[in-house]
Amino acid sequence: MAFHPSAWRRAALLVIGAGTLAVTACSSGGSVANADISAWKATTMPSATGVVLEDSGKIPNRDPLVKSFPGIAAGTYTLTVACDGGGKAFFDVSSGGKQITEAGAACNGSRETSSIKVPAAGPLSISASSVDAPVIYAYQLVRAS
Repeated sequence: MAFHPSAWRRAALLVIGAGTLAVTACSSGGSVANADISAWKATTMPSATGVVLEDSGKIPNRDPLVKSFPGIAAGTYTLTVACDGGGKAFFDVSSGGKQITEAGAACNGSRETSSIKVPAAGPLSISASSVDAPVIYAYQLVRAS
């Protein structure tokens, strides 16, 4: 039984198509090299009433970006996080040097929220990181009502 040349051609096209699909499925969701972070943040994370702190930027590599905020009151808050660029980003929240929560977000522009309890008044640190860098991120902390 011999293959007809057109059968070989179809088989080759199927292999090439499957290979192309596999490569694109493993690539990042989009380029963040020239992203307008302010414009992205404005559409991804609209301003909320009672924002206590917020930040946005670019995670250029796997090194965590740590921001400290002095004088955060004890209480319950809602942390909203988002990222874009493919993969996932993680946000570690610490109060008084002790980790109080870790939040994650898929880097596809959707928002994730979590409730956190700040045990005592004082400085709060949020570390943003991603093994899928570069990605862009935004987060905001709002006092729960």
